[in-house]
Amino acid sequence: MHSKTIAELAEGLKIGDFSSEELTKSFLQRIKQYDAELNSFITVSEDHALAQARAADELIAKGASSVLTGIPLAQKDIFCTNGIKTTCGSKMLDNFIAPYDATVIHHFNQAGAVMLGKTNMDEFAMGSSNETSFYGSVKNPWDTTTVPGGSSGGSAAAVAARLAPAATGTDTGGSIRQPAALCGLTGLKPTYGRISRYGMIAFASSLDQAGTFTQTAEDSALMLNVMSGFDEKDSTSVDKDVPDYTANLSQPLNGLKIGLPKEYFGEGLNADVAKVVEEAVAEYKKMGAEIVDISLPNSHLSVPAYYVIAPAECSSNLSRFDGVRFGYRCEDPKDLEDMYKRSRGEGFGEEVKRRIMIGAYVLSAGYYDAYYLKAQKIRRLISDDFKAAFEKVDVIMGPTSPEVAFKAGEKSDDPVSMYLSDIYTIATNLAGLPGMSVPCGFSNKMPVGLQIIGNYFDESRLLNIAHQYQQTTGWHKQMPEGYK
Repeated sequence: MHSKTIAELAEGLKIGDFSSEELTKSFLQRIKQYDAELNSFITVSEDHALAQARAADELIAKGASSVLTGIPLAQKDIFCTNGIKTTCGSKMLDNFIAPYDATVIHHFNQAGAVMLGKTNMDEFAMGSSNETSFYGSVKNPWDTTTVPGGSSGGSAAAVAARLAPAATGTDTGGSIRQPAALCGLTGLKPTYGRISRYGMIAFASSLDQAGTFTQTAEDSALMLNVMSGFDEKDSTSVDKDVPDYTANLSQPLNGLKIGLPKEYFGEGLNADVAKVVEEAVAEYKKMGAEIVDISLPNSHLSVPAYYVIAPAECSSNLSRFDGVRFGYRCEDPKDLEDMYKRSRGEGFGEEVKRRIMIGAYVLSAGYYDAYYLKAQKIRRLISDDFKAAFEKVDVIMGPTSPEVAFKAGEKSDDPVSMYLSDIYTIATNLAGLPGMSVPCGFSNKMPVGLQIIGNYFDESRLLNIAHQYQQTTGWHKQMPEGYK
């Protein structure tokens, strides 16, 4: 059962091939069998999952189920879950039991989905390799000496090893698409505001967006149907009707205009990765798409702009973790100032401290105009580049990551090199656009991802384009050895 997609599992539940309880027990057993090596879960909520599965079986028996009823899923440990530990991968929240559900979790509960547990992640979603977690690094199932990508590496590793049929993630600068590429999965980051951020612990509020890890584009569409929608509890949520994202999956691609940015195929891109991506683009040409060369002239500024804006927002968002109301508090503080300093100093990891300090610096009185304001102006230029491109093309394609999964520890002492792992994904977040990564081949036996970027709220088209590719290729069906 573990190799089946959500769509296949939903059909099996519907016709009675197996129950949700049987299905859930099967995945819980796989987690017990394999996750000691992968470290993809922080919390496995076995009792909770089985209770949800039994409730789902009752709904199915009554004929009151929906597509996701009874489907086991993994949730990134950045989403608050009522009564279950929510850590954000940090010592700071190691003792935090959320008193409410994030809107995303609420939507899945309403749909009757089953939560297997909470997945490991870079601390407060800050990282590109899942090596900054307080709970230890996550391993890539394709090669456990390599990283799964970050920050949603736990979700990516869990789905790649088929410890869960699908999982949620969040994407601030590529944290769904990059691990999806490195682990051979379909990863979707929707338009900013498409999915509620309420109850999703904030890193950078103007960039964070929830999304999905699945085997197929069809499964992404099924999850997006449940997750999307306006939420009055989230001021950044967009009040826009939610279409049925499965409706247009089978549309032919004749006449589709695909833009290839020259900036995404230049220096810094691994030659083997480039070859695999170019072969994927050639496949689209065979399906009737037209390839158009385009330019995103300010894309080279996306990394420096992002690493001013994101730390600035993080330094503001993380100020709430002070040892007073909830979370970690130091032992025997001498006074209030000592409690603040030691609680934050002991509770946060090195990468989080680095970004808080950068953010505090760029927001300080003498440097606000020189750094933060200038970065926001560059952000507008990057957005304008995309706007101009979408006047000529329907979607933009390129590599998701400049290389395949790198060795664990390889970039730990070089933050700039680590930051450049997201060079092709960050601009999409700065502009608030939807983006996907789709498995498109292998380099040195490791997965390569094709990135597809769409115009605002054009997720249906992205899913259609990805689905059509997956009808003619089998890269998304590949599984790492040892987990089949």
